[in-house]
Amino acid sequence: MEIINNPTHDEIKKAAKALKDGHLVAFPTETVYGLGADATNEKAVSRIYSVKGRPSDHPLIVHISSINLLEKWAIDIQEYAIQLARDFWPGPMTLILKRSAVAKDYITGGQSNVGLRVPSQPIALALLAEFEKNGGIGVAAPSANLFGAVSPTSAGDVGEELGAYLNTTDLILDGGRCSVGVESTIIDCTKPHPDLLRPGAITVEMIEKTTGLKIFSSFTKSEIRVSGLLESHYSPKAKVIIGKDAEPGDGFIAMANQATPAGVIRLAIPENIEEFARDFYSALREGDRRGLKKITVVNPDGEGLAAAIRDRLSKAASGK
Repeated sequence: MEIINNPTHDEIKKAAKALKDGHLVAFPTETVYGLGADATNEKAVSRIYSVKGRPSDHPLIVHISSINLLEKWAIDIQEYAIQLARDFWPGPMTLILKRSAVAKDYITGGQSNVGLRVPSQPIALALLAEFEKNGGIGVAAPSANLFGAVSPTSAGDVGEELGAYLNTTDLILDGGRCSVGVESTIIDCTKPHPDLLRPGAITVEMIEKTTGLKIFSSFTKSEIRVSGLLESHYSPKAKVIIGKDAEPGDGFIAMANQATPAGVIRLAIPENIEEFARDFYSALREGDRRGLKKITVVNPDGEGLAAAIRDRLSKAASGK
């Protein structure tokens, strides 16, 4: 495994070739770091499942370089889905669409749909563009961590958690900290109306404004399997407690206007909701590095990104 810091154009070309040759490449997106493989190479994709310890029926999101590749992977695309893609790609949004013949069962978990996204992080976009020049049409990339664990928001997180499972021919591209820090919004676009499966930085209000349609929220009862819908997910080794008073020796995560109780270890002091989203995964990881048994979190108020944070933390709290 090689870690490449602030990759140059030539190093990104090297990573794109590694993907085409069947190796794994971890790379930054604006949400979290992804563990990528050629989405048309079943053997390479099977290594993602093996490295992560991911169930084989749990579908992967395919990252593409632009909206121009949408019809390679999907058929019968709703008009509102095209409008969403035009408005929010590149960006932190995944669309669930009816799959084409290109999207095989090993990508979709045997379902008749496929998840697609165009990330906005410059290194990710450059990698996907170079991969396309090499004949690639999509990179399957779940979060670059062990299945069910805290998502990585830095290359160091990836190396720390997956380094022992990666080969010498695999690469990690270090693009610094992720700017959003919460996984992409997932929208089911297989029906006449959009259905929110996982909240994220693209909010209900933004979706409804673009589509002119009322959005449904099914992230607790969807029949479609997508990333992050399991009751327990995003979990550190420490027990996560939400909405209760922190006790001495606990880790503590809360907005800056929340005072730190006596004897408690402050892990993050975000000034606003964007900082909370960027910091809370790394704060959970820091609690594990310190060997803490419990981490108490005061949930942020509000909708939009705050709702996405509460969703992730509720699943983290279910992990123990």
